Order: sequence, then structure tokens, then C-alpha cells
Amino acid sequence: MKRITYILCTALLVVPFLSSKIIAQDYPPNAEPGKCYAKCMIPDEYENLTEEVLTKQATQRLEIVPAQFEEVDEQVEVKGASTRLEIIPAVYETVTEQIEIKPASFRLEPVAATYKDVETQIMVRPEEIKLVEVPAVYETVTEQIEISPASTKWVKRKGDKNCLSQDPEDCLVWCLVEVPAQYQTVTKTIMKTPPTTKEVVIPAEYKTTKDRVVETPPTTRRVEIPAEYKTITKTIVVRPSETRTIEIPAEYKTVKKTVMVKPAETKVTEVPAQYRTVSNRRLVKAGGFSEWREVLCQNKINAVKVQEIQAALKARGYDPGPIDNVMGKLTKAALVKFQKDNGLPIGQLDFDTLKALGVSY
Repeated sequence: MKRITYILCTALLVVPFLSSKIIAQDYPPNAEPGKCYAKCMIPDEYENLTEEVLTKQATQRLEIVPAQFEEVDEQVEVKGASTRLEIIPAVYETVTEQIEIKPASFRLEPVAATYKDVETQIMVRPEEIKLVEVPAVYETVTEQIEISPASTKWVKRKGDKNCLSQDPEDCLVWCLVEVPAQYQTVTKTIMKTPPTTKEVVIPAEYKTTKDRVVETPPTTRRVEIPAEYKTITKTIVVRPSETRTIEIPAEYKTVKKTVMVKPAETKVTEVPAQYRTVSNRRLVKAGGFSEWREVLCQNKINAVKVQEIQAALKARGYDPGPIDNVMGKLTKAALVKFQKDNGLPIGQLDFDTLKALGVSY
């Protein structure tokens, strides 16, 4: 990266402490350690005043507005209205009419009774309860009866071959053996249920008989006999004859004529005054002197920062030359022109200029 150099006026890096023996000279007031300051040319400050200057007085103009006419159609009566009498004949209509020749009546007719067959249950023997003997119930069972109880007995066994006695009787072995009980099977008949009596219900006996009974009693019925009519045809007057007056309207003829719809008049037209806008530039604060301002320190003026400044100048219509990240002659010239046009301190990258360009500092 090329080393960037940009010195338009003397810059000063303030150190935290200054020796009291340093010869008194012009230093930035209220300087802070770590910040950079430079003397920049302060331009004159102007303000633009815009005012309206009268170039022509207001006047009046008289104009004659001619009368206005239009052609209209007018109805002229050529024959007056009249009336005439007209006879309207009567209106007749043939109608058919029903004439009663025998009025309605009625007659009574007998209605015979109706019968039906009805079945009836008659009890011939009532219900009764009868006691019946129920014999005993027996069953045959088989039962084991003990005839000899269980016991034990001593039994002499053969002698042990390993016996040392010379007498064989001494070598015999007596064993106590259990003798089981002995039983005998006996079959016998035993009573399971004793003899009893039980009640047996004998239902009642019925007999069905048929009887003929009256379902509806005899009555009389009214029979309507309708009236008798005869159709006759006759002519009747629907509307009597009359006279009416017919209005005969008047007859008109259309003629054209010209009529004045608006008379002539004189109109006064106001001609407004004419003005011209004049811009004057007035000095607000005289410049032409140098003043200490906080500027961007040299170690912060790198390629990225220069590129930001070039892009900001170009975006605002100032030609910084190619965007090459170098603070060259074209970039410096564009920067000074931007500062002069906007009334900014001239000759350094002071914070007011960076703020106006929208560049961080």
C-alpha cells in the first residue's frame, strides 16, 4: 500500500503533559491527549437573501362583452281548441242463469240393527287341590365292614450268614411285622327319602258357548234431496248508452326566432403587478483567518478512509479522480472545492468536513 501524505497546514499531536519550560507559542485551546489538531483557513460566511422586486404596477383593463343571442323554437297557435259530442251505444251481454224449480228437501230412511256372535267361557268344574301320597325312595349301597383290626406280630426270619455263633438258632432274626386290618364287603338297601304327601292342583274346566248380541240398535238416517234447477239464457244491459264530450286540441305551428339571452356588458379585468425574484448574498461572518480545529490523525488516514472520502465526494458531484485509495491532486482539489462550497474550514480533514461528507471519524 502506498504511503499517504497530506499536509496542507501544520498539524499538532498533543501529548498528556507539557513542560512548563517550553517557550510560549500558539497551541490549540482545551486540547485533549491523543487527539490531533491543525490550523485551518476559515472562509467568509454568507447568507443568501431572496426578495421580490416590483417590475410592473398592477392595472385594470376594460373589455366589452357582446350580447349573446340564441335561436329558439316557438309554438304559434293556428287553430283553436274545440269539443264535439259523441254517442256511445249501450253494451249488452248474453248470460246463462240457473232457476230453481224445486227446492231442496230430505227424507228419513230406517237403518236396521246389526248383530254379532260372541263366545263366552262357562266354568263347569272349579279348580281343586288334591293330596297325593309320595312313596319313600330307597337306594342300594355297598359298604366295607372291618372284621379284624390292624395289629403287629413277630416273625422269625432266616439267620444272617455273617453270624459268628455256632448255634444256628442264635443267628435267626425276629422281625416285628404290621398285620393290616381285614374288611368284608356288605351290600344293603337304605331309605333315601321318607314317604310324604304333596298337593296337586287340578285346573278348573270350562265350556265355550256362542251367543248372538246386538252390535248397533236400529236407527233412522236423514237423506238430503238436492234442489232442482233449470238453465235459461237471457240478454242483459251491461252498460247503458251515453254521450261523451271529446276535446279537440288546438293546432300549433313551430316557428324559429332569435332572442337575446344575455345583454352586452363592460367587464373590468384586473391585471396583476409583475415581480422579479432577486437573490443577494450578504456577509454574515468575515473569514480569512486560520483557526485550530480537530482533525483526523495521520495514523487513521489509511487506504480505506481515503476510499470512503473519494466515494463520498463523487456521490455529491465532485470529481476526486479514480477511486484509487490515494489522496492525490484531484482528490485534494475536489475536497477543497467541497469545503469552499459548503462554508467549511479549508485545508484539512477536520471533523466538520468528515461529518458533512458522511464519513466516520
